[in-house]
Amino acid sequence: PFSLSVSEVELRDRTMYVGMNHDLTAVNEAQRKLEEANLGLEQKVDDRTHELERINSDLHEVNDRLELEIAKRKEAEENALAALDKEKQLNEMKSRFVSMASHEFRTPLSGILTSVSLLGRYTAPNQADKREKHIATIKSSVRNLTSILNDFLNLDKLESGKVSINAQEFPMRPLMEEFRAEMLNYAKPGQTIDFEDDGNVDIIFADRHLFKNILINLMSNALKYSPEGQQVKVIMWMENNNFVISVIDRGMGIPYQDQVHMFERLFRASNVTNIQGTGLGLNIVKKYVDLHNGSIAFESNEGKGTIFTVIIPQQ
Repeated sequence: PFSLSVSEVELRDRTMYVGMNHDLTAVNEAQRKLEEANLGLEQKVDDRTHELERINSDLHEVNDRLELEIAKRKEAEENALAALDKEKQLNEMKSRFVSMASHEFRTPLSGILTSVSLLGRYTAPNQADKREKHIATIKSSVRNLTSILNDFLNLDKLESGKVSINAQEFPMRPLMEEFRAEMLNYAKPGQTIDFEDDGNVDIIFADRHLFKNILINLMSNALKYSPEGQQVKVIMWMENNNFVISVIDRGMGIPYQDQVHMFERLFRASNVTNIQGTGLGLNIVKKYVDLHNGSIAFESNEGKGTIFTVIIPQQ
């Protein structure tokens, strides 16, 4: 390869042409090497770019795995802490249960044992009133024991998910009469149970068995924490397609500082420590009401009484 350059030179009497010939072999070889070097450099840049992209992808993958591992470990730690906290709560509840059960069972059992021992002494016809008194004590103690056992059995079923709701329509007034007759067995001397409704309460939609248990628990509390001779009132009405029922007593009431804890398991108000109870009843009632998608609330003034109100949505 070569290049030729020609120049024209004008003289006075003639024109001359000058040609120059250049050998381009070395230039072309240098150009070729430069192009090869550029191609090699571009290839290296491409290779390095791909390598960096691969490294970056690997780093992202490693980072994602690390984040996933961190999230799993965090979740495992949270689950472990939750399990530990639950275990602590269970241990605390077991301790409280053992303490409470030993006390609550001992009292009625002692009453039964004493009454049975004394009952055999009153055999004369003129001692019938004393026999009846001890028989009444035995019946009351048995009812207390039954109530305690029912509370624990009901709570166990609720906690293990064995309680399901079977809501259906049923007449309210027959249930109230059945309920009144049953609750009179829990009444103290002179206590009365009165029912009121707005005239619209006839058929309601609920689980009859669970609903009756709600009423029994609220009413037995009202009777238990009210003095002799007091009235306990039950008021029912329909409001915005909701069945509403209130249980009203004029008993000892709930101290203000205790009211926030009333639906907690095994909690008992500070002013009822000398009265038998498990501290489970209201917790169970709350769970039964929740199964109906309803709500429960209360108003109370210490020394003046308490009003519990349950709202159950209708179909």
